[in-house]
Amino acid sequence: MSKVNNITRSLIAAGAGAIAIAVSMIKPLEGIEYIPYRDVVGVLTVCYGTTGPDVIEGKVYTKEECEYFLHRDLKKIERQILPMIKPALPEPTKAALYSFTYNVGVGAFSRSTLLNKLNSGDMTGACGELKRWVYAGGQKWKGLMTRRDIEEEVCSFAFKSVDLRMKRYIDLKDKGADVYAYEVYSAGSASSFAYR
Repeated sequence: MSKVNNITRSLIAAGAGAIAIAVSMIKPLEGIEYIPYRDVVGVLTVCYGTTGPDVIEGKVYTKEECEYFLHRDLKKIERQILPMIKPALPEPTKAALYSFTYNVGVGAFSRSTLLNKLNSGDMTGACGELKRWVYAGGQKWKGLMTRRDIEEEVCSFAFKSVDLRMKRYIDLKDKGADVYAYEVYSAGSASSFAYR
């Protein structure tokens, strides 16, 4: 049974961008706290999981500040991780990776087997790697297991939930390029993705 919320499903179906999809995933997963608190590993945290120098112990934050932090942090994650990823990805897959990186950090993402699998073209394997990241402070957490189930489902959406057919498989190596292209068909529309 799907654990993905209806807002996220609607955004994916409407063709929303990765950040909008990620926001719809993160808000219910993180919840909102207007007063800073220590997370399970002792990091001072506020709003939808914001950490760092903007978090001032004892300050009461507003909903507007929390919205700003979440969008700002996701845009920063997008700028940091997209250059690491070789294949073009569908928006839901990017959204799942943004949610994951928002939780574990850019450093952990950059060193992950998940990234290696993405860059080798193993999309299903890369999305499956998300489910391995369920520990915090040396303990397995039910909340992280639920989060990773959701991220894996959204990550795999374009690969599992649509009628994926190889309409054209173009091997351009003979022409000096190292690109493979295919098209995804869903509900009468087509999207093309290229992999290097």
